[in-house]
Parts: sequence; structure tokens; C-alpha cells
Amino acid sequence: MCYCEKMAYLAISLFLLLTCVFSAFAEKRNVLIILADDYGFENQAYNNTVCQTPHLNKLASHSVIFKHGYTAVSSCSPSRSSILTGLPQHQNGHYGLAHAFHHFQAFDQVKSLPVILKNASIRTGIIGKKHVKPPSVFKFDYERTDEHYPMLQVARNITHMKELVHEFLNVNDTRPFLLYVAFNDPHRCTANVELGEFCEMFGNGQPGKGVIPDWKPIHYKPEDVELPFFIQDTPAARDEIAKQYTTISRMDQGIGLFMKELEQAGFSDNTLVIFTSDNGIPFPGAKTNLYEKGMGEPFLVSSPYHRERWGKESDAMASSLDIVPTVLDWFDVSFPDYKLFNEKVKLSGKSLLPALEKEQPTWDTVFASHDFHEITMYYPMRVMKHKNYRLIHNLNYRMPYPIALDIALSATMRDILNRTEAHQKTGWFKTLDEYYYRDEWELFDVSKDPHELNNLVQDPQHLEIFQDMKKKLSSWQYETGDPWRCSPEGVYVDAGVYSKDPFCMSLLNAPPK
Repeated sequence: MCYCEKMAYLAISLFLLLTCVFSAFAEKRNVLIILADDYGFENQAYNNTVCQTPHLNKLASHSVIFKHGYTAVSSCSPSRSSILTGLPQHQNGHYGLAHAFHHFQAFDQVKSLPVILKNASIRTGIIGKKHVKPPSVFKFDYERTDEHYPMLQVARNITHMKELVHEFLNVNDTRPFLLYVAFNDPHRCTANVELGEFCEMFGNGQPGKGVIPDWKPIHYKPEDVELPFFIQDTPAARDEIAKQYTTISRMDQGIGLFMKELEQAGFSDNTLVIFTSDNGIPFPGAKTNLYEKGMGEPFLVSSPYHRERWGKESDAMASSLDIVPTVLDWFDVSFPDYKLFNEKVKLSGKSLLPALEKEQPTWDTVFASHDFHEITMYYPMRVMKHKNYRLIHNLNYRMPYPIALDIALSATMRDILNRTEAHQKTGWFKTLDEYYYRDEWELFDVSKDPHELNNLVQDPQHLEIFQDMKKKLSSWQYETGDPWRCSPEGVYVDAGVYSKDPFCMSLLNAPPK
């Protein structure tokens, strides 16, 4: 080989090497998940004009805005378990809250997102509220959570949270990463009532309340807030919403700090950002319910590689069950092959990345399930939302619907209770009896009945829709190994001699006529 040929060969080799290096650098991908706590649609991206959220608005302008985003369960720990496993709570075993005497936790065999990614050499971190168990299932490489630090500091103090985000992003580690930041705002503040109903006084500079250096508190007048239809227009309710807005604005300022840290660390151009919440807002009619306002969530997905769709609204349905398959797709990591109780585990969610390229009109169905919140709140529900219709199966319909403690103690709920007891008008959209006692099956057309008051199950014109959705909901329960798949009329039998031919055994427990 002559000199010229050698030089040409070396030049081509160097070019190919550099191409591979630059390509690998360009394809290095990261994920930031930001999770709000008991948050709804109080921002301009979802048409609230009062609550000031400039940083969420900016994120929305760099995102696909899913108008129909949903949680898979409207309860804190079960929702987080679904977000981190891609499995509905009835499948992963995290039926209720993790803390104190509630003591629920996922099955030991479940494979969570941080564990899956660690096996793919992807660095993982969690900052803020964790609230899932056991630790072995939900193990992150970097953990700065309420399990080891005060909740107020790691999940509401946005300056401290910013410092932890900085610490994680600036370690000497070249691996791609997943960082999961979970606020405690704007959850109610039942553990620290001296700081206000929503901890809105925490860090505001008043005597005994501490200082959050990066927070500029925004205060709202009760007469200015926007009340959703399911919250009565009374002074008590308006006052609570105003306080909630203050903590939402604190969360929003925290999001701005985190996004700035991401940019300063040099990761803005290769990081997928997902923002959503665990469940509906902590008011009667929302949180722990699977009606639209309990199940619906803000859902923003921002990709630096899909700028042509930034700021676009999508009518495609998105679910918290879609987060795991989306992250795995982003990293090009396969879901592991494993079983729970001898049944192969499959994800029932989908990757949302195709919606970042173009609209997905066929994404018109999501499912949800609920069993507990607190240990005393047994009220299993199975839900299918298909296009404009929502079908709810209330398995424990003969019992009154239970109320979460933080909602029961709220000024809003006490206002309803006091007015009801005094035989006064509550201003609420339902009576207490209508709220507590529900039909076994509920079918609503939310396009014509957004308040979900007209149950169409007995309507002959909707019989075909009801039967079709009922069949599909049952199929989803079987596909996800739902232990409640035969409830409430029967019990699923699959043990011993029935293991090869399981069936629903009738208990002949229909209500007496």
C-alpha cells in the first residue's frame, strides 16, 4: 500500500471513528420525571387563568400537552407503584398506602423501573416523596426521600430540592440517567397543621415558619380563585383553594429551578421530561374517586428531539401506566421476562413517543383500578374510559363510599357535613347520600354529562355500548391477573385441582329484593 493510500485509509478510519463517537454522544439520552402530589389542572396549559404557574407554562410550551391524561388509580402509594412498575395496583400488589398501619406494599417479585434500568447500566435517582414499598423492589442508586429525611425538606423546600438535583446531575458519572423528583406540594398538610391547610406558610419568612430562599410566595384572594364544578361555592371552600394555589405556585417555582439545573448541567438537549400527578386534588369528588376529576391528570411530555410538536395539544389518551413503556422505549431497553403467581407479566400501557411525532387518533381507551386508600377505605372499583364514555364497576357498592382522612378533616368537607346536618343547602353538586351510595355499574357520556350525574346503564339506547365496555373491562382484568376479576358475585378459583381449568365460582350473594 502506497503512502497516499495509507493516508486515505487512515482518514476514512478516523472519520468513521469520530462519526461513531459523535453519534453515541448525540444519542445519549436521559429522563427527568417530575411528579406533583394531589395536583389537578390549576395552570394555564389547562385553562386556569388565576393560579400563576409560569414555569409549568414554559414546560408545556416545550411539550406535547395531553388533554386526556389519566392516573391508573386515584390514591397516593398505589399510583406511584403503577408509575414505577407499569402495572395496575391490583397486579403489582400495592393495594393501598405504604406508611404506618396501612402497611401495603408491592409483591417482592415485581420489577420496577429503577431496577430494570440499573440492569441496563442506567443511573437512577429519586428526590422527594417516595411512599412505596418494599425498598428492595423500588431501589434507586441515589435516594434522598422522606424515608431518610424530613418530608418538608426533601419534598416542599424547593431550595433544598434544587441542591439535591444539582448534586445528582453533577456527579462524575457518564452513564445515562433517570431522575424522579416527587413533590409533596400541593398535598394537604395534616401532619403539620401549624403551617396551614396546605403547608402554605412553610418557609414564607414569618416567625417560626422558616425561610425557603428561592421561594417568592404568591398569595391569592378567595374571591378570585376558579372553582371546579365539584367544589361548592362557599367561603370555606374558596379559602382552601386560595391556600392550595399558594403551594402550587411554590411547586411551580421549584420546577423552574430544576429545569435550570438541567440546563446548566448540559442535559437539556438530550433529556425527556415527563410531568404529571399521582391523583386528583384532595377535595370530595376528586381524590380517591375514578370519576373524571379524580382520574384525570395534567400530562406533559417534552422531548428535545421532537421540537416540531412542542406546544401542541393532543386528544390521544395517556395513562400513568404508559410511563414505564415510554421510558424503556426512550432508552431502548426491553421489559424483563418474569412471572407473578405463575402468570407472565405484560405491560398493558404503551410508549407515548409516537405521539411526539404525530397525533394518535386510535389511542382512545384507558383503564384504571382502585381497592384501598387507607386501610379502612375498602372500595374496589374497575374503570374503562373509552372515547366519551366512562364505565365504572363499584364492587363494594352495598357499602357507603369511604372518605380519606385528610378530606374528611378539611374545611370544605366539614362545611358540607355541617350544612347537611343543619338541613341547609350545601351548594354542592350532589347530596351526601348520592355521593356515598353508588350503583354497582355506572356509565356516563362525559361529552354530554361532564358532571357524571346521569347513569346510562339502564338506558336501552346504550345497552350495546354498556355490554361491549363491560366485556372489554373484564378482559383487561383477566389480562392483568386481577384477583377481583369475579367480584362481587363470585370468587376466582385457580388452586389445586382447578389450576389448569380455573373458573368463577358463584356465591349466590345477590342483594335481597
